Amino acid sequence: MPLGLAPDAWRLLASGLLVTVGVAVCAAVLALLTAFVVGLAQLSRRTTLRVGATVYIEFWRGASALVQLFIAFYVLPLFGIDFPPFVVAVVVLGLNVGAYGSQIVRAAVQSVAPGQREASLALGLTRAQTLRLVVAPQALPAMLAPFANEAVELLKLTAATSLITLRDLSLAARMLVQRDGHTTLVYAVELGLYFLAALPLLLLTRTAERRLRSRGRAAPALTPVNPL
Repeated sequence: MPLGLAPDAWRLLASGLLVTVGVAVCAAVLALLTAFVVGLAQLSRRTTLRVGATVYIEFWRGASALVQLFIAFYVLPLFGIDFPPFVVAVVVLGLNVGAYGSQIVRAAVQSVAPGQREASLALGLTRAQTLRLVVAPQALPAMLAPFANEAVELLKLTAATSLITLRDLSLAARMLVQRDGHTTLVYAVELGLYFLAALPLLLLTRTAERRLRSRGRAAPALTPVNPL
């Protein structure tokens, strides 16, 4: 048997890996959308949007993602708000990481020279057109590598979803250890599977950084640390 694990053990780990990747992908889409909306809201001329964005960011960054998962899954049902664990995991992790991603968007947009925005407005472009045609093409390359790094952090955060009964890779590994033992072997395989899942994102990060360096405008270190 490969690596000493029975076929049904590999099937259990594979199903857990699919759940982990599913949560990570869905949460990443939500986080990306949230990052752009909140990041641009922070730069808005409207005070209500700026204040709302700041409150959102401080709320989601101010507490552990694990605590937020517990509240959403175990406390909210006491008030009649009950969702499946997969939905809770996607929404909580997506909104949490989106708060960090919004700072990548804000910093990247602010890194574009103000004179270019002023020149665009002087030429008759609206603010929306300036953002879409002038600012975004210059800001997006600076977001690529930091967003990939955040996606890797999100993938690692999914391990916490096992604590809200979601049968992800982490929970599958614990179930195998309790059932069959082989603690070192099972956790070594789990570590390898997490690495394989993150490998495409790691390669994307390095590729994006190389391309940015070759163009002479390497992205600044905009990635905030996302602690569990």
